[in-house]
Amino acid sequence: MKSLKTTMLVAILMLTANFTLNAQNQMFSIHADYVKPSMEVEYVNASKDFLEACKKYSLQNADWTQLRLDNGTYLTFEAIPNMAALDVNSYAPLVDKMGKENFQSLLDRFNKCYDRHGSYIITRIENLTYMPDGAQAAQQGQNYRKYHYLYVTPSTSKMIREKMLAIKDLYVKKGSKEYYRVYHSGYGTLGEFYLVVISAKDELSYAKQSNENDALIGDEGKKLLDDLFQNISRYDPVTGYVLPDLSYTATK
Repeated sequence: MKSLKTTMLVAILMLTANFTLNAQNQMFSIHADYVKPSMEVEYVNASKDFLEACKKYSLQNADWTQLRLDNGTYLTFEAIPNMAALDVNSYAPLVDKMGKENFQSLLDRFNKCYDRHGSYIITRIENLTYMPDGAQAAQQGQNYRKYHYLYVTPSTSKMIREKMLAIKDLYVKKGSKEYYRVYHSGYGTLGEFYLVVISAKDELSYAKQSNENDALIGDEGKKLLDDLFQNISRYDPVTGYVLPDLSYTATK
């Protein structure tokens, strides 16, 4: 067992070594609820009641962004300083203030809404991210999200990263207005991927922005993107929306 744990630790360190050199990379904890279509209204209502409880009892040290993907999956997106933060139960003060029974009744309402859920870690990679004004995940008035999942293999990950750096360099050179953030899969994910996230006001704004960017980067950009897509193992585009009414920021 000790040997197995050591092997797993070495594998994780090797996988993340190229990213942890950049001290500004931000780690995020993601919780995914695969909500049943028939229970989505109840899930939203339970989320609102949970949020109200957090506000009522002034829950601290727990800030999250809630998102809904177009397939009905709800994601809770929370920045964390390191893996050790996962050992801290930030909801313990809420349980103490509202009581275990009341807290459990809220959880029971959530549990009826899905048959599976889970958590994992991703890390925003700053040297791949193109955000000239800063890499804030929450952009005012831009709640539409386009997620581009680029799956790679252990043998192609480094090569793909280099190709993504070349694309970013072109965006910088051209002064592109299509900003994006790049994340890398981490602990708890099945399969390695890079996730490119683009924000916009809505779907039409995204399409307009994308078309303008295609014209700006021209043939040079098309060749770089074609080369990138020729070397990934799978591509999954997903649409989603940030839900400000279900997101929480602790009052200071």
